[in-house]
This record gives sequence, structure tokens and C-alpha cells, in this order.
Amino acid sequence: MDIQRISAFSDGQQGGNPAGVLISDAHPSVDDMRAIAADVGFSETAFAMPDGDSAWRVRYFSPQSEVPFCGHATIALGSALTSQFGEGVYKLILNEAEITVEGAASGELYQAALQSPPTRSEKSPAEVLNKVLDLFGYLADQIDPRIPPAIVHGGADHFALTLTSRQAVADMTYDQEAGRKLMEEYGWVTILIGYSETPQLFHTRNAFASGGVYEDPATGAASAAYAGYLRDIDWPHGGKIEINQGVDMGLPSRITAEISSEKGSSIRVSGSARVMDAG
Repeated sequence: MDIQRISAFSDGQQGGNPAGVLISDAHPSVDDMRAIAADVGFSETAFAMPDGDSAWRVRYFSPQSEVPFCGHATIALGSALTSQFGEGVYKLILNEAEITVEGAASGELYQAALQSPPTRSEKSPAEVLNKVLDLFGYLADQIDPRIPPAIVHGGADHFALTLTSRQAVADMTYDQEAGRKLMEEYGWVTILIGYSETPQLFHTRNAFASGGVYEDPATGAASAAYAGYLRDIDWPHGGKIEINQGVDMGLPSRITAEISSEKGSSIRVSGSARVMDAG
């Protein structure tokens, strides 16, 4: 099996979030996909097989679980499809949605953009918020009142907590096992911790204990869900936000999310991708 290793949302030739990609005539068994994802060891591996003449059936596995949608692995997949079949737009059929990814070569890098599943959001109940604050050790007065804590969705559920300072984001720490239990209790894939430097520039970190990973350096699915939430609360996004992620773990990542005015509609998430050494 030719498993490609591609770092999505990279900052040039550094950083980004590594993903495994396996393009094959048929998916391996579920047990084999789980084992491959665990062996690759990245937060997700994307498995793609042809579905008819013009689409690809895609499944995503973390080292511990299958996830319904993964943004950075989709960007990695778009880059791999571009490398193998040429530049263009590829239709992807996921477990619970149909999306597209567009890829193009850019020197030694690739540029890819996905259209997320539809987005939605809901304000967090107080008792749920308190559990999140307790997990990370944050205080209520550290929450940015302009962006209330919420459960956000863009192909999968995430919890979004926006704070009043960049330093508070940098200080993120939590018990991974407790985080896993909390995420599984509520069905969240990640918990996004963010800070708004300007209305169009955000700094985020993403706890991913549900997938057996302490932290993701770049999380396209959560970024899409968060961008949809900003639209829901009439945030002055101006049609696009930039997200810096991974800096605090030494893997700088750059994510662009383009936001249309139509409530609930797809978010276009784009970034660079670099091919990693095999192994």
C-alpha cells in the first residue's frame, strides 16, 4: 500500500498538520483502516476509493476512532489527487455528506480548498460550559463576551471557547483522559480554544482527545464550523477569516476560511500542503 504523508495547512515548507492518505481501488476492511491509521500515527488518515466515474468515497480514521469529516486530511487528499490525476475539483462522498476539494500545484507545494458540509451552531448550556472551563482551568471572566461559547458544526460537532487574550490560548493545558471522556460524552470531535486579534485574524488551539491526540496543529473541520458560527452571530468577518494554529506546539499552520452570507451554507477552507518524507 502506498500511504502518502502530507502536511496540510503548512506555513510554506514548515508546520501544518500531517495526514496519511491512501488512494486505492477499494477500501481496506474497517479493522485494517483502523490499524493503518494507528500505524501511521497522525491525527487522521484519509482513505479514498473511486465511486463511479467522477467521485471518490472517502473515510477518515484517527488512531482511535472513525470521524465523519476531517478538514486537514481532506486538504492532504486534494493534494494527493492533484499529484496523481491533475489539477481540478474532486467530488468526495463522506459517511454523512458530499463535499468537494480543489487542488493545484504551486512550486514544491500544493494549494487545496475544500467546501465543507453545511454549518450550524447553538449556544452552550451553562452546565456544559462549566465542564469545559473546569477541564482547562479557565475562568468565566476570561471568555470573550462578543463570541459566546457554543457547540459548532461543520460536518462534525466541536465545542468553541473564545478567550480575551492570546496568552490564555498559549497557556492551554488539560488532562487528556478527562478530555476524552468529556468529548465522548457530548459527541465533540475537538474543543477549539480561540482568540480574536482582529475581526479577521484568529489564533486557535484544538484539543483532540476524542481521537487519541492531545492537540491538533491545524483543524480544518473545526475552523469551518467556527467560521459558520461567526456568521450565525453576525460577526464582522468581511467574508473571510485567517486562522493561525499550531504555533504554540512548534508547527505553525495557516488556514483561510471564506464565509458567504447564506446562513448554514458551506465554508470554503483553503491552505497550502507539503509532501513529507516517507516513513
